[in-house]
Amino acid sequence: MFPASFVHVKEVIIEKRGGQEVVTSAEMPLVKEVTTTLREWGSIWKQLYVANQKERVSQVQRLMWDLMEWRSQLLSGTLPSDEFKELKQKVTSKIDYGNKILELDLVVRDENGNILDPDKASVISLFRAHEDASAKVAERIKEEQKYQGVIRQCCINKMLFRKCYWLGLLLSCVSSFCLSSENYLVRWGSKGFPKEIDMLNNLKVVFTDLGNKDLSREKIYLICQIVREGRMDLRDTSTKKLTQGLRRPFGVAVMDITDIIKGKIECDEEKQYFIPFHPVLAENDFLHTLLNKVTASRGDSGGQGLWVTMKALVGDMVQIRKEYPHLVDRSTVVARKLGFPEIIMPGDVRNDIYLTLVAGDFDKYNKTTQKNVEVIMWVCDEEGKCSICLGAGDRPVSEYKSVIYYQVKQPRWMETFKVAIPLEEMQRIHLRFMFRHRSSQESKDKGEKNFAMAFVRLMKEDGTVLQDGLHDLVVFKGDSKRMEDVTSYLSLPSTRTQGDIHKGTGLMRSSSSVGALSVSSRDSFTISTLVCSTKLTQNVGLLGLLKWRTRPDSLKENLEKLKLIDGEEVVKFLQDTLDALFNIMMEHSQTDDYDILVFDALIYIIGLIADRKFQHFNTVLEAYIKQHFSATLAYKKLMSVLKTYLDISSRGEQCEPILRTLKALEYIFKFIVRSQNVKPALLTVRKLSMTQAYRHTFTRNHSPSPPLTHILTVTHKEKLTQSHKCSYKQIWTTHSDACTLKTFLSFCIIKLPRSHTSVFVRSDLVRYVMHNHLVTDVFQGDTFKHVEDVVIALLRTINQTVITMGREHPLIVSFPASACLLLLRLVLLSSLHRLLSSDFLMETFLLFKDLIGKHVYPSDWMTMIMVQNRVFLRAINTYADTMNLKFLDNNNFEVQLWNNYFHLAVAFITQESLQLQHFSPTKRNKILTKYGDMRRLIGFAIRDMWYKLGSNKICFIPGMVGPMLEMTLIPEEELRRATIPIFFDMMQCEHSHSGNFKKFENEIILKLDHEVEGGGGDEQYMDLLQGILLECASQHAQLVLQVQHFVTLVKGLLERLLDYRAVMSDESRNNRMSCTVNLLNFYKDINREGMYIRYLYKLRDLHLDTENYTEAAYTLLLHSRLLKWSEEQCLPQMDFHSSQTQRQLKESLYNTIIGYFDKGKMWEEAIGLCKELAEQYEMEVFDYELLSQSLKQQAKFYENIMKILRPKPDYFAVGYYGCGYPPFLRNKVFIHRGKEYERREDFQSQLMSQFPSAVRLNTTTMPGPDIRNSPIQYIQCFTVQPVLEIPPRLKNKPVPDQIINFYKSNYVQRFHYSRPVRKGSVDPDNEFASMWIERTTFYTAYKLPGILRWFEAISMTHTTISPLENAIETMETTNEKILTMINQYQGDDTLPINPLSMLLNGIVDPAVMGGFAKYEKAFFTEEYILQHPEDKDKLFRLKDLIAWQIPLLGAGVTIHGKRVMDDLKPFHERMEECFKQLKKKVEKEYGVRELVREGNGGSGDRRRRWNKPLKAVQLLNGTSYHSIYLFSSEYRHFSLRPRSMLRSYRQSIISISSLGGSECGTPTKSHPERYLSFWQALMIYNYIFIYSVM
Repeated sequence: MFPASFVHVKEVIIEKRGGQEVVTSAEMPLVKEVTTTLREWGSIWKQLYVANQKERVSQVQRLMWDLMEWRSQLLSGTLPSDEFKELKQKVTSKIDYGNKILELDLVVRDENGNILDPDKASVISLFRAHEDASAKVAERIKEEQKYQGVIRQCCINKMLFRKCYWLGLLLSCVSSFCLSSENYLVRWGSKGFPKEIDMLNNLKVVFTDLGNKDLSREKIYLICQIVREGRMDLRDTSTKKLTQGLRRPFGVAVMDITDIIKGKIECDEEKQYFIPFHPVLAENDFLHTLLNKVTASRGDSGGQGLWVTMKALVGDMVQIRKEYPHLVDRSTVVARKLGFPEIIMPGDVRNDIYLTLVAGDFDKYNKTTQKNVEVIMWVCDEEGKCSICLGAGDRPVSEYKSVIYYQVKQPRWMETFKVAIPLEEMQRIHLRFMFRHRSSQESKDKGEKNFAMAFVRLMKEDGTVLQDGLHDLVVFKGDSKRMEDVTSYLSLPSTRTQGDIHKGTGLMRSSSSVGALSVSSRDSFTISTLVCSTKLTQNVGLLGLLKWRTRPDSLKENLEKLKLIDGEEVVKFLQDTLDALFNIMMEHSQTDDYDILVFDALIYIIGLIADRKFQHFNTVLEAYIKQHFSATLAYKKLMSVLKTYLDISSRGEQCEPILRTLKALEYIFKFIVRSQNVKPALLTVRKLSMTQAYRHTFTRNHSPSPPLTHILTVTHKEKLTQSHKCSYKQIWTTHSDACTLKTFLSFCIIKLPRSHTSVFVRSDLVRYVMHNHLVTDVFQGDTFKHVEDVVIALLRTINQTVITMGREHPLIVSFPASACLLLLRLVLLSSLHRLLSSDFLMETFLLFKDLIGKHVYPSDWMTMIMVQNRVFLRAINTYADTMNLKFLDNNNFEVQLWNNYFHLAVAFITQESLQLQHFSPTKRNKILTKYGDMRRLIGFAIRDMWYKLGSNKICFIPGMVGPMLEMTLIPEEELRRATIPIFFDMMQCEHSHSGNFKKFENEIILKLDHEVEGGGGDEQYMDLLQGILLECASQHAQLVLQVQHFVTLVKGLLERLLDYRAVMSDESRNNRMSCTVNLLNFYKDINREGMYIRYLYKLRDLHLDTENYTEAAYTLLLHSRLLKWSEEQCLPQMDFHSSQTQRQLKESLYNTIIGYFDKGKMWEEAIGLCKELAEQYEMEVFDYELLSQSLKQQAKFYENIMKILRPKPDYFAVGYYGCGYPPFLRNKVFIHRGKEYERREDFQSQLMSQFPSAVRLNTTTMPGPDIRNSPIQYIQCFTVQPVLEIPPRLKNKPVPDQIINFYKSNYVQRFHYSRPVRKGSVDPDNEFASMWIERTTFYTAYKLPGILRWFEAISMTHTTISPLENAIETMETTNEKILTMINQYQGDDTLPINPLSMLLNGIVDPAVMGGFAKYEKAFFTEEYILQHPEDKDKLFRLKDLIAWQIPLLGAGVTIHGKRVMDDLKPFHERMEECFKQLKKKVEKEYGVRELVREGNGGSGDRRRRWNKPLKAVQLLNGTSYHSIYLFSSEYRHFSLRPRSMLRSYRQSIISISSLGGSECGTPTKSHPERYLSFWQALMIYNYIFIYSVM
């Protein structure tokens, strides 16, 4: 082996299983589990990387790194036992957490962390293990999501400032500028180092307690407010001694840390972040205002700022100190949250008051300028002694001095700091604020005294603490020393409430003391407070309860008021409140005066915690019960009140608290049990006492007492919760003696009502009794009979209850299911199954089917699900043996029983948890190794059971066709080969019974559609089905032809269904529409009307999604054609319209279709439907009101046709070449109808986006075999022209442009594409002489528009157009364009003149386009006439078209002259001059064509009509003859048309023109004989016309 260093020899264990040797690694199981986990996670990690899920990729990467590191430690074998045990715990926890976030299966473990073997565990213990594992993982995820230490010590590495000063830095964490944490104070010296030099490179802080609510804010910032300590003005150059030590604003630094906090950015602890510094620009700039400005507009810091590192840490302080000792040590400062964390654990004592100096307003009084106000705050007691003022990261100080703003009347400080006061001193403490003017000169500053003061008490007279929020304090003025005297102000009001001010003012005025304080009405001062205390409350009622001993007379009132207190305040003091309640109960143990009140209060608190808002306090309550609860005799009181309530309720009397009590039973019993176990020394005595209390409450004379009956029955009216199950367990665990237990079991089994809720009682009974009493000696002595009775009774009861529950019923959880599994195991271990009746079997089959379909276990409980499946599989096979023995012969045969069996077996084999093809290779191998492929086993059993039915098979056709088809579609070849022959057996059975197998065929087609659309089936299945059925039919000659027809039918359907399914997830709606049309056409061909209609509506929905209203209308029109105007009911397959008659449905469809046609501007189609509706309203139903509405709608549509412009859509030919396309596109050409104003470039871009890997062909010729057979996708796209097909009703009639234009781009099925080619010698001066046209004509399968915006081109023809024929086409097109534009401008005066100007100028000005001189030079020469004598008639035609262009141009120039603006007069005059020259030349060469017109009305009549026919004189070669302008089919809509005789003449001409074989006036190829006959006929009519005029 090479290289040798890559080869490692591992020890293995060889086990013999049957006749095979199984080799497994000798590594410890945990190492093997880690290895397997890493492999599985690795593949998922790659998929996440490809999907660009960056957050999840980095998360999984960290998990894998941890596992790899720990795996190395496990393999080293050097760890002590305690460390190994701890590491094992970490590894398993990490694996379980990773599996959960990656949505992998839950791993079930025993108490040692080893994977639990389901073969060695009971069903109940396995279920409990799943519950525990899920709870642990959920708790771990909850902890991961809860950020306690959010920012790393935010280590300040260095600061960059241009000059050095004494600075104080206040770092804090804010959410949208709402302060979230305490400030972290750093004192920075003037030499550029921390004031305490030993803190250099060790300035660290942890911001804690930031929970989900804080992290969900839109923005989170790390802010730094920088205060300078020194003189007033740095620019002051005075020689006088300046005041020092003043705190002055210096600047701020702000950093958005939202992405770091939320984990969107990976924060490396070594990575440094620069926070730019922004200085104050003016003396009156407040730091708080500057923060807002800096955030709104990022300014330039000039290179000044702070360098910090930060890291997000998860957990509480104890946890992060342990996990990150290098980051968080004893020197790390902890900055707590301003407010409480999300969970306040018992023992977490806190007594902090956060005070914010908000703002002030101070008058200057006798000074010339405003004061420089400094606020000094003290924490004082009644004697005036100073207490402490504490800030995070700073030493305690005796006073706090505010920042000074220079000469500002209304300073706004917004400075927050913490006041920490011992709880016992809170009653005596108040805060005093002194206001002092500070001068910049030291000599003046020394003489300044405090000019005012304010104060506030922290505790109110009622004992509650100061309320949170703003406080507008009263500002007092007076003697400076007097203001420092506590006795002079402490009795005065401190806040500006209305009553306090009046009261205080009166005191001041009536006082006779010298130097007394007075209220300053011109000054104001505002502070804000936030109390974070677990011992001090702001609620009077709660305070009265917590201090109930001080006022025992109000105890009853306070207990009743507890229910009115806000829940947040109660949970904040949860431990103290519970302590108070149980102290009240214990200190009044000899009386029951307060028992009910305390019990009700306890129920209220438990209900409060059950609320979703406070559900995270469940852990707090659990911790209190386990660690802090100490009421030893509480169980007596609690049991007494509980029994009282149950007695009242059982008597039928009103008991309002009973429902709340039942919901709180879980914690009531936990308090009771804990009360019993508080002191081990008294445990035996209390346990006996407690047991007696239980029995007294719940049993009487060995029978269930009325309270027990009530507690078990009343809850069927309520939603049963987890808490009830705990209470039941506590009840029946007291029935330890056999007699009582037997009575209890009998009651619960027989007398409990069969409600949804009582199934919990029964299932828990099964679980408890079987697990604790019966399983150990199931088959010993007389116990077997008891087991048999219990099992049969309980299993049938649970079966019937679960069957009646709905699929979404909240009680369909795993307790009944696990109980059933346990019972089934007992049944299978014994011979009870031989005693089972058909009713029991049917109930059991229904139960199994429900449990399989209802997913009673979470999807990641794979072990539990597979154990359930294994038990079910064994039970099904066991019951199948019983059915074969007892219910197979004709006398005992029960169709419904066998039908239930087959449906259950198919539901089992097709359940999601057994579809191995959907699982990862690792999971698939685990299941196959442990359980095998259960699908094969049950599939073979189904096959065997089917063949045993014999003559009874016909009873299950066609009912079992669908389930059997679902089974055969499972992608397992061996299973398919074993079960597909059942289909032939069904066909043979039905054929022998009725002579055909139409029922089977119809059912298979119907079900195949649903199954394949749902994901079943593939090409291998199609081939296998075809091969097996034909092979089976080959042995039965009478069935061969029918089976071949059936196989062909099913194969064709499968091909289309697979194509349809393949494109359903495709972004290309066009492909989805194509496949839908293929399917509906298939169903139409095989006469499956129901399926045909189903796909019509699917196609309609696809069209509506893309606003293809015309196509949606044509789609619904297909459905309407299946209906008759009759009163017959709709067919059953139209289930969505089954309540309507065909007339009602058809009328409804017509109205919908008309609306769609209206939106698509297809008013011609809408008019036809309106006429049909009108006929029904007039002649059949005689509803004249609807008739009038229909006629009005028709009139509106006619008006729209004449007045509203409808842009012509372009048509595009699209070819899909290459084998890379699906069959319905491969090597086919489609004609697409573009949308309004859609250019080819836009259409092509959209087309290429649907096939991004396709190669675009830039040629328009058909590609060769090399491209058609290539595996690459090629796309060809070019514009084609629709060929007008005149409706018969419009032929030979004068039709307006608005009408005929519609048919030029609608109802078309032929399309031209013309490509110029060169033949012969090329004249560089005249390219027209050698320009031939190769024309390709495409014929589509259906006319456009239709049910699609495209149809396949089913045939193509190629023709060649000579240069002369091309010239004739060009002239005809030009003349038609002139006519169309003249008609438009005659009918609408609002049209802009520019298009007409460009058209006319391009023709009459030879300098622009050259006119038709090129044609004359190319074709009107002696040489050309001699070389092409067969083109004589064509030359005459071209000359005639040139001659008739002159009067048309004349009409256009006339209109242009009337409409032209003054600024374009010179342009028009030049155009007129050019036209005169052109007219003179043409009339000289080709004769005169003159249009004579007269109006019907006066001079203002815009619509002129012909009263006299056209006259024309043409001189040619000296011969005079009369000629008229021939109105061909292109020009028949010219609006200046003659009436009467001319109309009949034109009709004759058009008729003759149509007989000439020319399509739209455009010859497709040279036909001289046709042109000769045509012109002969024309000359005859010329003479007839001339003589008739004469």
